[in-house]
Formats: sequence, structure tokens, C-alpha cells
Amino acid sequence: MQLQKIVTRGKKRLGQGYGSGKGGHTSGRGQKGQKSRGSVGILFEGMKVKKSLIHRLPFLRGKLKNRPHPKALPINLDQLNTLPAGTKVTVEALMKANLIGDNAIKFGVKILAKGKLEKKLEVALPASESAKKAIEAAGGKLV
Repeated sequence: MQLQKIVTRGKKRLGQGYGSGKGGHTSGRGQKGQKSRGSVGILFEGMKVKKSLIHRLPFLRGKLKNRPHPKALPINLDQLNTLPAGTKVTVEALMKANLIGDNAIKFGVKILAKGKLEKKLEVALPASESAKKAIEAAGGKLV
């Protein structure tokens, strides 16, 4: 049985002694300075006179400042009254009616039950339980 030939070389390990090729004294990092001593932080921008990136970003305050973005953008039933009766309610239809922006494609849309629906609509979006009842009570249906 013959062993398989190794095609790619392994990464050179630094700092493993003088005979290793990159091991003696400075391990290929040059002599003095910040980059020779350790890793430089990813947000470090040197001694800037103007504000660095981290200082230009707005504060996120509160206990849940690291929470993710909302999963879906809410749309209320009373906002759907602007659409003509019999419309199939999709993200594209809501964007054409200027009820939502472009970021709705990223997050999605969910129908909530605030207000009263007065038209018969065909809804092809996720909805809350009370919104589903209101849509069916108005004569519409969920696809």
C-alpha cells in the first residue's frame, strides 16, 4: 500500500527555534514596534486627529443593545385598506403601494391586527392569529 502524496505544504510555524527557518530571535516580525509585539486590534486606526470609526457610530443604549434586528416588519390591518379590493397582498404589492421600504425584502413582513379591515383581500404573508380571524371575517383569505 502506497501513501497518498501531499500536494500542499503546511503553514510555517513561527518561533520554533533557530533551525526552523523562521524561528530565531524575531521570528520574521522585524525588530521593534507595535506589530512585532502582538496583534493589533481590528478597529485600531492609529493616532487619528479626527474621530475613528468606532467613535463615529451612534450609541446603542439599554440592556438589550446587542439584540438582533427584528425578524419581520409589522403592517397593521388598517394600513391594508389603502389597497384595492381583491388584491393579492405580497411584499411587492406593499412596496408598490409605498406601505413599506426596500428593507422589507431582507426582514420580511408580518400582518398585525391593529385597526379594522374593510376590504376583501387575499393575503400571502404571515399574520398573527387575531389578524387571520379579522381577514377571514372581512371575506378575505390567507394563501
